[in-house]
Amino acid sequence: MKISILDRILLLLTSLLAAWQIAIGVDKLSTLPMIAYTVAFGVLLVAGLLLIILGFEALDSPIVVIVSTVIPLSLSLGLVWEHLAAYRTVYLVFVIVGFLAILITRLLPLRDKLPVLVLAVVHGIAGLTIFLLPIVWAFTGRAAPGFALVGVGGALIGIGGILLTLLKAGKPLLSRATILKVLPGLLLLMTAAFVTGFAFAR
Repeated sequence: MKISILDRILLLLTSLLAAWQIAIGVDKLSTLPMIAYTVAFGVLLVAGLLLIILGFEALDSPIVVIVSTVIPLSLSLGLVWEHLAAYRTVYLVFVIVGFLAILITRLLPLRDKLPVLVLAVVHGIAGLTIFLLPIVWAFTGRAAPGFALVGVGGALIGIGGILLTLLKAGKPLLSRATILKVLPGLLLLMTAAFVTGFAFAR
């Protein structure tokens, strides 16, 4: 499917928002959250630019699954490090082990269901963390109400991840054309929710 001018505009806006978050939005954070958020939005920035340049064909690369894992893992690590101090070390170990597990199961020529299972578990835990933590913190008064928008971004990244994962697995929920049609807008909404939510949290 050929990428349209509107798709390129939406992806460019996504990249600009991600760049703004890297330059401004992570200011005054402690070291690890700053690194985690910078990595997450940096990957999002590069992904947006690559899609603009290479088109949707870039999604067919097997590296996409590995690289896309960095975004939810990094975002969730930053959130846990900031708001769940007691679980910092445990979650850091999970992020490292989870990423290595996805890397190994994707690089080795495995034919069973293990790669999909590993991907589902790692993405599921990271995605639920991004979705639930900001919403719970906002509704319990431990963060500003607007922080819940980070959870909305988590829900959107989860939807996008599920659609792309099932598409690559050959069991798509929607047609490839439909997924690619909504993807640029979904990425923009997701990034806008993250940037706005983090702005309210500061």
